[in-house]
Amino acid sequence: MFAMINSVLQNKKGQGMVEYGLILALVAVVGMGALALLGPQVSAQFTNISNSL
Repeated sequence: MFAMINSVLQNKKGQGMVEYGLILALVAVVGMGALALLGPQVSAQFTNISNSL
């Protein structure tokens, strides 16, 4: 039993992929937050530019 638990704890095959996945998730959350905060302002700027043309 202890050998099986120890082998699971020592398995580091997927560690790199999990880390990349966590970083990607963090970047996605930050991007969505920035878009939610800045979205209306950016849209207004594009509207102003469009109307100027």
